[in-house]
Amino acid sequence: MKQPGGLNTRFHYSCVQIAREKLISLGSCIGKLTHTGKFRLTIGALDILSQYAKYKIWVKPSNEMQFLYGNHVLKQGLGRITENTPAYTGVVVYSMNDIPLGFAVTAKSTDDCRSLDPSGIVAFHQADVGEYLRAEDEL
Repeated sequence: MKQPGGLNTRFHYSCVQIAREKLISLGSCIGKLTHTGKFRLTIGALDILSQYAKYKIWVKPSNEMQFLYGNHVLKQGLGRITENTPAYTGVVVYSMNDIPLGFAVTAKSTDDCRSLDPSGIVAFHQADVGEYLRAEDEL
């Protein structure tokens, strides 16, 4: 029988019998459960998300570091955006060299971005590869 997460039940029960101090990890950590029971993606999910992302944002080289420091993507830093991206949709943020930097949630649709002023927020920051350094103990 398979668990919802894809683990075999027999394998799962075998792992439960291993002492917690001896068990290091099982797979890749792609997210965490919050205290309210919601699942929050961490930067470990970036490799998976970047392969299957439907909507993407590319940031200009001058604004890559701003995003990597945890700031939102502004219109002035927007290089490209996937056509017909709706508002409040998850996107993967790339550098102009197609290197995945993190992921975000769009604040405006593609059409709304065209008429937005340069200091307007295009995408809300969720996670970036800089978290590996900033939150090394928590990941």
